[in-house]
Amino acid sequence: MAISVSMKVNGKPVSGEVEARTLLVQFLRDHLQLTGTHVGCDTSQCGACVVHIDGESVKSCTALAVQANGAEITTIEGLAKDGTLHPMQEAFREHHGLQCGFCTPGMVMSAIDLVKHNPKPDEHTIREWLEGNICRCTGYHNIVKAIKAGAEKMSAA
Repeated sequence: MAISVSMKVNGKPVSGEVEARTLLVQFLRDHLQLTGTHVGCDTSQCGACVVHIDGESVKSCTALAVQANGAEITTIEGLAKDGTLHPMQEAFREHHGLQCGFCTPGMVMSAIDLVKHNPKPDEHTIREWLEGNICRCTGYHNIVKAIKAGAEKMSAA
């Protein structure tokens, strides 16, 4: 049985028909072709699928599309404006806060939410906040540097 859903994704109204069991990450990737949100584990452990739902970071593999009905969703694709990277994206680029890039969208989305709650996070706070985001390539050193720099850029903006 199909259920109608409508939401705002990256500032644009979208709607579609989904099965009740369709995960938000599936709706974003398969229905809307927003493939920047990654599926890494399907068990809510890796954080590659983090998006913002009404401004809060959420692992989209744990939310049903019908639960997001009427919500405002921001994905990694919605951060850049007019060809200009979001300050956190720019900081990840500048500080090489990525290697293969698979975890990067979730890391960036989580980092933006962290800075919203704590504009000047220290290293311990950043590492604690990212406990639900796994990077299989790095020792997190450059990710932490990127988030600190991104926080400074976001404060200056």
